[in-house]
Amino acid sequence: MNSNKRDFDKEAATWDTPSRVKLAGDVSNAMLGHLQLTKNMDILDFGCGTGLVTMPFNALVHSITGVDSSKGMLGVFESKAQKQRVDNVKTRYLDLTKGDVVGDHYHAVVSSMTLHHVKDTQKLLEHFYGALLPGGQIAIADLDEEGGRFHDNNDGVFHFGFNREKLGGLFVDAGFTDVHFMTAAQMKKTGADGQDRVFDVFLVTGRKG
Repeated sequence: MNSNKRDFDKEAATWDTPSRVKLAGDVSNAMLGHLQLTKNMDILDFGCGTGLVTMPFNALVHSITGVDSSKGMLGVFESKAQKQRVDNVKTRYLDLTKGDVVGDHYHAVVSSMTLHHVKDTQKLLEHFYGALLPGGQIAIADLDEEGGRFHDNNDGVFHFGFNREKLGGLFVDAGFTDVHFMTAAQMKKTGADGQDRVFDVFLVTGRKG
């Protein structure tokens, strides 16, 4: 584990690189292809970052609540919403490691590239299940197993990607039904060793029974 702790607040201002924008666009499109969104729906974006994934949803739903443990990321998301005159997006600081809880209830929970940063996957999925209204939808995008080569700095990374079958079992154990996986995107990165690698990003969807 790299001891040089990442500061996402400092990274927020330059977070939206072309590769991240493309990845978010691919994930967003995959989610839109599987979620049944309507104008009366309230959406929770967990680990929202700068809002790259869910900002395109704003015209399709009633509201989007972006939560993140980086105030810098939330500030960029808020700034985007203000500049684009989007009035149904709100942000909230939330840190599960400090005992924070979602609290409210939503018609859908989405998250992208955040799950591998959360130590207790099962507990988080149960948290999401509790935050969903009956029949609510979930869509989570993250890395297939990658052996720790995706991040140059693995500080704060608890899972080097996920095995789809095992993760699907955790979704079922948390109470979700209609659990389905697909490949949402691929991301090419040059590692610290100078080698180019392509990483698969899956999308797993399900529903609160």
